[in-house]
Amino acid sequence: MSHPQILFPQTTFTGPSLLQARRETIQQVTVKAQLKKLKETGQYDCFNLKWQPIYDDKSRWPSPPPVYWDSDVVKWIEAACYMLTEHYDAEIDAAVRELVQMIRDAQQEDGYIDVYFTVIEPGKRWSNLRDQHELYNAGHLTEAALAHSNYYKNDLLIEVVHKYVKLIRSVFGPGEDQRHGYPGHPEIELALIRFYSTTGNQDAYDLAQYFIEERGNPTGQDGMMYYDWEREKRGDSPWKRPDSFPMHPAHWYSQAHQPILQQNSIEGHAVRALYLLTGVANLLSLDELGIKPFAGKEQYLKTLRTLWNNMVDKKMYLTGGIGSMMQWEGFGIDYFLPQGSGEGGCYNETCASIGVIMLAERLLHLELDSKYADVMELCLYNAVMTAMSLGVSTIGRGARTRAGSSVLTSEKDKNIRAAWFDTSCCPPNVSRLYGSIGGYLWDYGGQGQDLFVNVHLYTTAEVSFQVDEHAVIFRQKSNWPWEGNVTFELEAPPTANTTVRLRIPGWAKKRFMLTPTVKSATLENGYLVLPSSYTSDNKVFSIEIQGFEPRYISPHPYTNQRTLTLARGPLIYCVEDVDNPWEQDHFRNVGITIGTEVSEEEHVIDKMGERYVGLRTVGWVRKMDQWLQREVGLEPGLSVQGQVPEAKELLFIPYYLRANRGGRGFPPAYLHYAIEPAPREDAVDTVRSLGIESGQIGVAWTDAMYLRPE
Repeated sequence: MSHPQILFPQTTFTGPSLLQARRETIQQVTVKAQLKKLKETGQYDCFNLKWQPIYDDKSRWPSPPPVYWDSDVVKWIEAACYMLTEHYDAEIDAAVRELVQMIRDAQQEDGYIDVYFTVIEPGKRWSNLRDQHELYNAGHLTEAALAHSNYYKNDLLIEVVHKYVKLIRSVFGPGEDQRHGYPGHPEIELALIRFYSTTGNQDAYDLAQYFIEERGNPTGQDGMMYYDWEREKRGDSPWKRPDSFPMHPAHWYSQAHQPILQQNSIEGHAVRALYLLTGVANLLSLDELGIKPFAGKEQYLKTLRTLWNNMVDKKMYLTGGIGSMMQWEGFGIDYFLPQGSGEGGCYNETCASIGVIMLAERLLHLELDSKYADVMELCLYNAVMTAMSLGVSTIGRGARTRAGSSVLTSEKDKNIRAAWFDTSCCPPNVSRLYGSIGGYLWDYGGQGQDLFVNVHLYTTAEVSFQVDEHAVIFRQKSNWPWEGNVTFELEAPPTANTTVRLRIPGWAKKRFMLTPTVKSATLENGYLVLPSSYTSDNKVFSIEIQGFEPRYISPHPYTNQRTLTLARGPLIYCVEDVDNPWEQDHFRNVGITIGTEVSEEEHVIDKMGERYVGLRTVGWVRKMDQWLQREVGLEPGLSVQGQVPEAKELLFIPYYLRANRGGRGFPPAYLHYAIEPAPREDAVDTVRSLGIESGQIGVAWTDAMYLRPE
């Protein structure tokens, strides 16, 4: 079964590109910087099973940071193994080898391995699946074992996982003498399916299926919902709940409020939700590929579609960020997408958008539809790429002061990145994504003489694979995401019938030009299908994808966020005070208008050699004099009078570049939406003084109208 984490070595990045630049920096800088942080914090040594001073700190209930230290370490191992595949480093190699031996030594006689419940709270295994992270840690250990085996060609970690899976399978399941539980933080589900696909371990498959199907069962354990049953066993009051639970009970936080098949909106902690759904998609993929039949495939696929559509249409920011609520790091109600922490939201954890990428990739195996790849690309180039500083010694975690997709900032929550976090899930997650990104570019395969390549993401790279006796090399070359021209070259035996499918992004509006042209090509679910007759006659061909002119985009009207931003190709743009030094208040009074002329400029960040296309246009600054001069405490509103806003030139940069050049932390992606109100002659003069033709610009914020030129 094809997984990007296994197949990525078959892809080679063969020239400069934005993706390759990020990969190289992570290989050469980030992985080592993260190793240093693991050692400084004590996480590196946690598998030595020795007491550390931080273990005495119980101030954060119910999950102090050491609860998931295991996962931070093994995620780094996974990322390091991916990077070592292309860039050997003796220090990284030595650290991986040492950590693997520590893990092997830490495993208990019966197969159990979890630092927190071995050192800090021994005797409390499996006592709190809702809040603690035993099974989550086990899932990441499983993924690290697969990466380690793939690179080192041994089973040192695989053996650990086989033993641990056997133990977990004996504890959890449908039997009368078993616990009918499932992880509070999903992850192990997707990992177990990958483990089964690679090793054939039937216990892994059975566990994954059980965790998925049992989740949300209201009478699963002795007639009770499992989390309520284990709470009673612990002797906890029903009113004792984590800070992330706004009410009692809040099982939706862990996607356990209903069985999965009954859920029609995506809820709760965003990372948990996306990891869970990726696990479901993994399970269904086995059936789709004819590896392992699953009777519930069609029902679960219908649910996946429903939850995907709910997320993208009603709970996703324009940057691909998800999880607007900081309190539970997750989804709010439909259309609740505040533009910043000052408005009560916009948390958007980086790991959550990585989860979207993972789910989209799996869904593409279930049904090839460009909408999944479009969102995958949106998240990759915007919500995830913005997490990294250009030097990549710092990586963000959430949106506001960290990464993700924050829009409007405040003095409290400026857009900056940190070197590390006490909950350091996102830094190694970004590294392992970019380490295996080659596997996300395309999927490929076939049977007998009939071969296929489905291209999801464009860059400069080649893939080499074999189907039976047919050896295939497929190349693509482009300057994506700055230009839409992509050249392809196919090397395949003359006996092979190779079908190529090329994604046409939704923002291209079906505008493209194929060279050489062909009448037999069809557009199916957003993919241009080039039949084997075409690829046999044209070993080299190209496509020019349109849609790289600047465009205005806005969120759904029901969000009540009257905002606009600029986009170009797959990139979302933002403004920073570095380029617009006149701004003093986080751009909260700045608006732009649909129809304003936008010009493109090539820029380079000198110290880093980072080249990009900037967008220049005219914005408007509303005057706040009436509000600032009114008597305080008199009334909540004000009878406003029309005022001519001040026109200001604005320079936009790609959102992923934010917070790399200093400044005061003012980089919103969205500005106020300026609409056309009543005409005023003095406003027309203001517009004309900037060289803009009358009738092009109108400005208003919400319902307060300011001007409309003739």
